[in-house]
Amino acid sequence: MPKMDWDRRELLRAMSAGAAVGFVAGGARNAAAQEVKWSEGTEPPKLKAPPNACDCHHHIYDARYPVDPKAVLRPGDALVDDYRAFQRRIGTSRNVVVTPSTYGVDNRVTLDAVAAFGPQARAVVVVNDTVSDAELKRMHGQGARGIRFNLAQAGATTPEMIEPLSKRVNDLGWHIQINAPAAKIIEIMPILEKVPAPIVFDHLAHIPEPEGVNHPLFAQVRGLIDKGRTWVKLSGAYADTKVGPPTYVDSTAVAQAYAKAAPERAYGAATGRTHLNVKRSRMTLCSLISSWCGRPTRRSATVSWSRTRRCYTTIQKAREGFLQLGKLLILFTLCAPPSVHRNDIRFFLFLLL
Repeated sequence: MPKMDWDRRELLRAMSAGAAVGFVAGGARNAAAQEVKWSEGTEPPKLKAPPNACDCHHHIYDARYPVDPKAVLRPGDALVDDYRAFQRRIGTSRNVVVTPSTYGVDNRVTLDAVAAFGPQARAVVVVNDTVSDAELKRMHGQGARGIRFNLAQAGATTPEMIEPLSKRVNDLGWHIQINAPAAKIIEIMPILEKVPAPIVFDHLAHIPEPEGVNHPLFAQVRGLIDKGRTWVKLSGAYADTKVGPPTYVDSTAVAQAYAKAAPERAYGAATGRTHLNVKRSRMTLCSLISSWCGRPTRRSATVSWSRTRRCYTTIQKAREGFLQLGKLLILFTLCAPPSVHRNDIRFFLFLLL
């Protein structure tokens, strides 16, 4: 498998730049019409994805892998080749595979899919508090960059696991991903306010309708976003809507509010679930992103993956250089002769750090 060296910040930045506005440029009328499993219709998308666009959330289902005995959702197969066909239809080139509740803490189906997709894919896995550090490191090498807490139904994870696991994966540069109904998110908000790892909310953070942005949860999620370590997926328009397709006007209002308030903290998924027991037009869901985000007028909306990575690497090297300089100055302060005024050195350290 090719070497993978994305880290958490690169993953989140790339998804934010490439996905949230990933479908808002030009038409795709030259795309060949094709039928794709779990998606109705054969029409190409009305909007063309720019280079390096990323679908930040989809699942793979494969009957060759054992289902968790406690699983509620047990859909039919949605394989790597099925998703590749959908990628060709919508024009994305990168993707994030998320382990669904169907498989509990068995992440083989997800990690094997990432290996099949190649270096353009990453994984969000599911673990519980029995996972070893060695296993986390092994999955990191296979492309995992986050862990998901699916609290929408009783399953593999619990709220009590969030804080201790977030500390462990934060050391790897991972994020934690939350999928839960509004009442549960409000319940665990005191935990989320103190976790060290960045937070990603699935599916608009499941803001209840018809209250939408007027629901107290929206303000709480915005509060976390404003602290600079929380992102929201502009996905799952169908999850909490009371209006439904094709406009999902209530979900649209919530998504637009996120995108307007913090566009760099919102990123999109074209598909949501790879399986859909009742077929929905995923082309409709793709097209919604343009109405949610508008046209890519900001430079960050169209920045390429390579440029994003170069910028991040430069910042990291500068930060490491300052830290090394700070250590040397501290050592000099401790060892300086009496003739050197230590208060002057300490003041310089204060300005530097």
